[in-house]
Amino acid sequence: MNKPNILVKTPLGMENIVAARILELTPNVRITPRPKGFLGLVLVEAEKHFEVAEQIKKNILEAEKVIPAYEVVETSLDKIVEAAKKVVKNRIKPYETFAVRTTRRGKHSFTSLDVNVKVGAVVKEITNASVNLSFPDKIVAVEIIGDIALISVLKGAEEYKKMKPGKKPVIKYLHKISFIQMPYLGPLDASYTMGVRIGREAQTFEVKELVIAPIGSVPAEQLLMFLKGVYEGIESRYNIQRKTYARKVSKIPVYVQDLYQLVRDRFKEPIIVFEPEGEPITKVKDKIVEIFENPKNKRINILVGSRVGIPVGIYRFADLILDIAPGITISTDLAAASAIIALITVLESE
Repeated sequence: MNKPNILVKTPLGMENIVAARILELTPNVRITPRPKGFLGLVLVEAEKHFEVAEQIKKNILEAEKVIPAYEVVETSLDKIVEAAKKVVKNRIKPYETFAVRTTRRGKHSFTSLDVNVKVGAVVKEITNASVNLSFPDKIVAVEIIGDIALISVLKGAEEYKKMKPGKKPVIKYLHKISFIQMPYLGPLDASYTMGVRIGREAQTFEVKELVIAPIGSVPAEQLLMFLKGVYEGIESRYNIQRKTYARKVSKIPVYVQDLYQLVRDRFKEPIIVFEPEGEPITKVKDKIVEIFENPKNKRINILVGSRVGIPVGIYRFADLILDIAPGITISTDLAAASAIIALITVLESE
């Protein structure tokens, strides 16, 4: 292929399927799946390539990204920079923001960062636009595949991100939550497995703390296995978070305290019980928001039962008794996640 002018990115292993679908849509094109052995890519050469790119976007689900090139050049830093000058002219306005995104495949005498810096400098010089690396109006895409480079300008809205304007992180609410969990006691293997699941859930949300709260005396061996599972679940999820998140991750602390003594100890703090006898969560959303938004409430106690529910006598000391799903009993391994997600949903909607 002399001059491919569309790059299609696919899930790994779907390259040939996507190539075949493109040929069904537009027979008069040239296709190269897995160019130079790079997985997840299909190169297309077409005459009216912007029209072809739109057809691919509209009709092929397996095409995750479709990038029509304005310029295709040999892979040299100088030629990429010169091509970028042509591409951005009249396509990025002075009042817009931009970012350069370079993906480099193969061995070269320069890095992706080198391309970003050089191209970014000329784009700013030519357009007088401002740089916004997080949420740009336009993206200058430089896709390098071996000895060729495709340069395009894309809308910033085409770049999907987990966090974007209008979405606020909920971590400030989660860091207030003390999650009080009655232990799941019974057969040792079941206690351990349930502990792993609960530990993972609590660590997933990075709550302020996890308190395992039995009632009275309990079989030590069963409690031990449950706690081993809790720590295993926390550790496994924490290791994943450390690798995944750009921010610092906190490993949640775990405590053990008798449930009745805990409620006595914290009677001046907000206490929210999740049990089927409670009110539907949507009916008391204003009260939930008030509790979480009050700066005086440094710790908010969320109580969840296990094989048996939270004792009814504790209800009198609770600020709220909530029912997540009226008519449905939530299993122990889903209770923590269900309770926290329900609270987050209310707080986000308000």
